[in-house]
Amino acid sequence: MSKVFTATKELTNGIAMPQLGLGVYKMTDPQQTFESISYAIDTGYRAIDTATIYENERETGEAVRHASVPRKELFITSKVWNTDQGYDETLRAFEASLERLGFDYLDLYLTHWPVPEKYTATYKAIERLYDEKLIRAIGVSNHHVHHLEKILAKANVAPMVNQIELHPRLTQEPLRAFCQANGIAVTSWSPIARGQLLEEPTLLEIGEKYGKTPAQVIIRWHLQNDLIVIPKSVTPERIKENCEVADFELSSSDMESVNALNRDERTGTDPDSL
Repeated sequence: MSKVFTATKELTNGIAMPQLGLGVYKMTDPQQTFESISYAIDTGYRAIDTATIYENERETGEAVRHASVPRKELFITSKVWNTDQGYDETLRAFEASLERLGFDYLDLYLTHWPVPEKYTATYKAIERLYDEKLIRAIGVSNHHVHHLEKILAKANVAPMVNQIELHPRLTQEPLRAFCQANGIAVTSWSPIARGQLLEEPTLLEIGEKYGKTPAQVIIRWHLQNDLIVIPKSVTPERIKENCEVADFELSSSDMESVNALNRDERTGTDPDSL
């Protein structure tokens, strides 16, 4: 049995999105970015999550072009940054992202943050890109329930994904329940709380039981909660470790123990503070 987790989650339009991907936030060294993505793909990852603001779309595209698997077998996400939001601005930003990536389509394109007075127009532009078959799936990032309600009231195509900060200290259960009720898959960013949970006694104890690290326990918790998860690392050993979670399953009591770590604590920005 392979340890590498390769399952997918079906989005509302039937597209299969890998449930485990590599996040490339803060990968700023071009060669390191290229090598990390290449190593991840060779290891078994099939999804890469980038964004305009990460300033590594070119390296992402280069790694995909030189990958050991065809482009069509990979799932690439990018996002429109806050200063590029608005209807026409988003269309231009997407074109620029495609040029940097060197692609003729994206698998998923997201509004990065719900910029007040702009995020509904931004989403309308993303809908147009979807209609024109330039993106295979459509979504948002960092949207609370009230943001989603405003989009759903006007959307012709509902968001298929909402990428949010989510980890055992910020379980976001009300938002997850809303997304589930509306057919919106949830992707967890900062899934390990930026490393703050790696010495958490509960996770160390659970990991010992399964012969797994706290990071692997956390990633498995995300997956068993039907979440898409995008851990970030540039270290080959960590990249490999993070995807080797297919060979164990947390018990329901262990899942509850991890759930109980919630404190509604963010490591990043609250979308309502924009």
